[in-house]
Amino acid sequence: MKYIELTVHTTSEASELVADVMWQYTEGGVAVSDSRDVVALVKGENGVFWDYMDEGLRAPQGDVLVKCFVKPEDADAAISAIRRELAEMKARGGLEFGSLEETRREIDGDDWIDVWKKHFRPLHIGARVVVVPEWIEYHPAAGEVIVLLDSNMAFGTGEHETTSMCLEALQEVLREGDTVIDVGCGSGILGIAAAKLGAKRAYLTDIDPVAVESAAHNAEKNGVEDRVVVALSDLLDDADIRGDVVLANITAEILARLAPDVPKNLKEGGTLILSGIIEDRLPLVKEAFGAQGLSLERQLRKGEWYALVYKR
Repeated sequence: MKYIELTVHTTSEASELVADVMWQYTEGGVAVSDSRDVVALVKGENGVFWDYMDEGLRAPQGDVLVKCFVKPEDADAAISAIRRELAEMKARGGLEFGSLEETRREIDGDDWIDVWKKHFRPLHIGARVVVVPEWIEYHPAAGEVIVLLDSNMAFGTGEHETTSMCLEALQEVLREGDTVIDVGCGSGILGIAAAKLGAKRAYLTDIDPVAVESAAHNAEKNGVEDRVVVALSDLLDDADIRGDVVLANITAEILARLAPDVPKNLKEGGTLILSGIIEDRLPLVKEAFGAQGLSLERQLRKGEWYALVYKR
């Protein structure tokens, strides 16, 4: 199948935000090419390079390429929307976005998917969770919980800092028999992990039909479809569903919009885990959720991203 490959030039700091915008408009995937990742790969824990590499790559470059792959018939509308959202984000300030120069070309999508699959690996997140692509044979160690994701792993694989922080926090607070709500579930990775960690029920919602389909499919892959409910829903529409743990890994602006609805869905004594927040948006989110009478228990950071853990 043919795809239109859109490449945007940005910075390391803004690359994940650019990728997040692109994910909203593609079923074909997003790729980030950052020389910092190459340096990290070949550099040991003591700071010594343990493999040969071009001298010019040892100093990370400022220009990062973020690519997405869209169907030709959707390309014009998708690229226009991506361009508009990135321009708005850059205008708000807070991060250096670089030039946001873009190029596009037609490629064979099957070739890209095969290359991507070769380089994905099992991810150990927190004390127990291992995210494993379905095409890789993995033998878990004692106590490990495996979350299988299929080859169409849009909307969250665990690699992103925001997803890994949510998974780590979830493992610390989840109790056997809890009810968990995941708002903006994407691939379903958080809700599925909750079910496999012992949650009695996990309710997953998303406004994207592709994400809902992906999450339902992944729940079946993991054998937890009897405990996972996936709904095409705008945030927390159903006031009758109340969670011991509520997760929302979205964006700061959407989190702030979500804040007034949380009390009706979070049980007394329950835990709220939020992520998808950059530093200059922390005050926005903290003010919104502080106004709901929630107590901030922890603030986590990975790279440019933050997660907040609240108690009711």
